[in-house]
Amino acid sequence: MTSETSEAARSSADASFSAALASGAPLVLDGGMSNQLRFAGHDLNDELWSARLLVEQPEAIVDAHLAYYEAGADIAITSSYQATFAGFAKRGIGRERAAELLASSVELAREAARRAKAERPLWVAASVGPYGAMLADGSEYRGRYGLSVAELERFHRPRVEVLAAAGPDVLALETVPDLDEADALLRAVRGLGVPVWLSYSVAGERTRAGQPLAEAFAPAAEADEVVAVGVNCCVPEDVDGAVELAARVTGKPVVVYPNSGEVWDADARTWTGSSTFAAGQVTGWRDAGARLIGGCCRVGPQAITSIADTLR
Repeated sequence: MTSETSEAARSSADASFSAALASGAPLVLDGGMSNQLRFAGHDLNDELWSARLLVEQPEAIVDAHLAYYEAGADIAITSSYQATFAGFAKRGIGRERAAELLASSVELAREAARRAKAERPLWVAASVGPYGAMLADGSEYRGRYGLSVAELERFHRPRVEVLAAAGPDVLALETVPDLDEADALLRAVRGLGVPVWLSYSVAGERTRAGQPLAEAFAPAAEADEVVAVGVNCCVPEDVDGAVELAARVTGKPVVVYPNSGEVWDADARTWTGSSTFAAGQVTGWRDAGARLIGGCCRVGPQAITSIADTLR
């Protein structure tokens, strides 16, 4: 396939995804990659988190994506959330090999889609996690790293270029804790020719860094690349207000994929509490403007099946 043919195919796929989103019918996202991998017996106690398996056991990632496609997900989010040039460099992985691993995250999701043999279209969203995910110290849930917007843009741009070139249907700028980082990400994706969604991690009606969500959502309204905006990696109870606000501020489709509602105990390194996630909640989110709906941490294939059944 020539580069011109490849570029044309990618543009066609991008247009098809945007058209599917614009149709108004909700699309079902997958659930948590990490909990599915752990369920299969993989140890993710590592600074690279699920990205470690891009290096060591890529077939495990295909299996995880396949489980969600077969559960009813229309969109798989790649295992590149914590995959960065800086993170791989800490392991002695050079830049060329790191770029190959980033690109492979998209191909592994495509392979899962091929194996699923679904009669409906299946899409791939390339995950772009926040700067704090690379640090692996919990700062991704605080933001405000002491870096300027320009410095954050320089960090993100090389990997979003690689991911975009790998041909996903959409880039998922996800779990963003801070308006400054959102600004940097929107600059980083400018001109790449791939649609993106922008999704904040929130606490109540504010970003994790404390900014009002109305302010945080506003830049997405003016960014042509952004086809959806919303929240993820939050408790389900924080979704209702966020959906209505994102739809009102941006006029764009909304993306939501909260956690189960359980709480991560960083000291004990375990989840505590009970799940408050219920598939019945998604009809309210859909009616308020959500068009991309799924789950994040601790939301597995069974819950995705329930979401799919409810929405369809």
